[in-house]
Amino acid sequence: MSDPVSRPASHPASLAKRALLALLSGATLVLAGPIASAQSAWAPAASTPSPPASSSASDPLYQRLGAQPGLTRLVDDLVERLLDDPRMRPFFKDTDLVHLKQQLVTQLCEVAGGPCRRQGKDMAKVHAGVDIRTADFNALVELLQQSLDAQGIGFRDQNRLLARLAPMHRDIVNAP
Repeated sequence: MSDPVSRPASHPASLAKRALLALLSGATLVLAGPIASAQSAWAPAASTPSPPASSSASDPLYQRLGAQPGLTRLVDDLVERLLDDPRMRPFFKDTDLVHLKQQLVTQLCEVAGGPCRRQGKDMAKVHAGVDIRTADFNALVELLQQSLDAQGIGFRDQNRLLARLAPMHRDIVNAP
């Protein structure tokens, strides 16, 4: 489903949408059933977060997203939407959902400026061999935006998060 409001690619909302989708599709599609070694692609989330390299747990975005409890609620909502959506369900039908949620929370925590650090392969290596089309990426971003809305995350903070996720787009979409 396309964005109900047509915006140029340079519009902040379009950029934000691409960024957020990049992050989430990276974290979620890597764990899809068709990938034999999906779980080995990501190291387990650390039980005690390491200190951040360039931000702190007091990063305003991390705090406005609700810190760890807020990110956990956001990811729980998102994963439920992914499993309910016929476009996304095939990517997740054989996924260890507990592991998936841990990885998504860790990745969002890091990107938002929290104390978490994701370990493992980079996004390009994780998604190599997984046919991820722009339409798949856009569907995931759409669902993430719905989850952000459902959690009461404001438009400005959604855009900030998406902008931080945007650079991953080029490493994730790999099929025509």
